[in-house]
Amino acid sequence: MDVKNLQKDWLELGQKYCQDLLFLNATWKKIEKRYGERNRHYHTLAHIECMLTLAKENKTAINDFDEVLFSIWFHDIIYKSRSKKNEEKSVKFAEKVLKKFNLKELKQEKVSQLILSTKAHKIIADKDIDNSFLLDFDLAILAQNWGIYEDYTQKIRKEYKMFPNFMYIPSRKKVLESFLNREKLYFTEKYQNLFEEKARKNLQKELSILR
Repeated sequence: MDVKNLQKDWLELGQKYCQDLLFLNATWKKIEKRYGERNRHYHTLAHIECMLTLAKENKTAINDFDEVLFSIWFHDIIYKSRSKKNEEKSVKFAEKVLKKFNLKELKQEKVSQLILSTKAHKIIADKDIDNSFLLDFDLAILAQNWGIYEDYTQKIRKEYKMFPNFMYIPSRKKVLESFLNREKLYFTEKYQNLFEEKARKNLQKELSILR
């Protein structure tokens, strides 16, 4: 992970809508602090970096590219594994920051909707390819080689270390089964073709070894 490049990316994006460099740098420090919290092992800046990379790869297919970038930056800004309100709190954080921005150019409501869509990983903005891409970027980890996927599962387990196995394992199984029961894990045709089969194999394998 290249923190300096991430900071540069944040400042370049922010300066399109806000010329207050002190505010942008102060916000970066908050971003870095939030994603560097001790309770985080997977939901870190490394996750953000991966999603930003995928967004850049798909820039020409995305309608509101900057809105997607902001939603990536803020979608996990508040993260407590015990909480069921992380996404709503992340939206409030984002809206507070974006109040300082030129909202005539930036679609703040869309940013908020995109963030909220990551809660249940379901499309909120109907027929919006941007929403589809965002959710696919967020779940790209599921389709990685087994070694990377296994490392991801271990990091998720650490984020829920306060729960003993007899509580964690049934909950994790429920999550895996909910994904496997979906008609499609990915929303864009591109990632259905690239990721769907591999992701399902990984989920099935994890499910089979959970005990």
